[in-house]
Amino acid sequence: MTRTRFAADRGLGRRMVLTMFLLGLLYVAFVAVLIALGARAITVLVIAGCFLLVQYFFSDRIALFAMGGREVSPQEAPELHALIDRLCAMADMPKPRVAIAETDVPNAFATGRDQKHAVVCVTTGILRRLSPQELEGVLAHEMSHVAHRDVAVMTIASFLGIVAGLMTRFALYTGLGRSRDDRGGLPIGLIVMLVSMIVYAISFLLTRALSRYRELAADRAGALLTQRPSALASALTKISGDMSRIPTEDLRKAAPYNAFYFAPALAPGASLAALFATHPPLERRLEQLARISAQLGRP
Repeated sequence: MTRTRFAADRGLGRRMVLTMFLLGLLYVAFVAVLIALGARAITVLVIAGCFLLVQYFFSDRIALFAMGGREVSPQEAPELHALIDRLCAMADMPKPRVAIAETDVPNAFATGRDQKHAVVCVTTGILRRLSPQELEGVLAHEMSHVAHRDVAVMTIASFLGIVAGLMTRFALYTGLGRSRDDRGGLPIGLIVMLVSMIVYAISFLLTRALSRYRELAADRAGALLTQRPSALASALTKISGDMSRIPTEDLRKAAPYNAFYFAPALAPGASLAALFATHPPLERRLEQLARISAQLGRP
């Protein structure tokens, strides 16, 4: 990873290693089962691998297209470019491409497999609502994702879930489900479907847990870079509060892209639902920022 001045997070590193290790064990076991099933299962692996490569190499273009983002020049958005220029100088990292999405949902996201192919996008809704200091905090959070290559990590981590999901559909909609073993036992397709569902569920929970922690790590790194955790906390509070005033239809359209966003468009309410969330609860993020403020001696 290219060195930057974003603060390293040992907790993030440990959780990444542990999660990827567990996913790796699960992956090896699942692939062994697929190989034992023969050529048809190998086809699923090849298809999933193609999805992974497309997502890895073209994540920036795909995300911008899906969310209606448009790259803007310094002449079109001078204040936004100035903030990002300042953060790049502070973090000692190359400048990402800058984009704006025309939507009133106040949010931002960063994508791209590495610093050379990164893009940071903000919505018109967030530009209207945040002060320059608050927006700088949000941008520092997003650029931390770029510095730590979070998009590439999460893309690779999600590969097993893609394979398991495709394998479940494969077992349901092909002749594999009607095939029985030599002893006349359960249909092979039923076994494959059950194993795939279990693998998908475990990999889903692991990647969601990693996603939540990487958001906390990005909050921490962004707050330490700007030395203004209170500005980031203010942005979080303001965005979360304003979400309730956005039409539900607009929030539902944005919700599928929650994993990319600075704050989820629709946040889970129940504690059990938090296990499936891409972001940690607002209270936990604010508590962490309050601790950083205390450590820095900030009000």
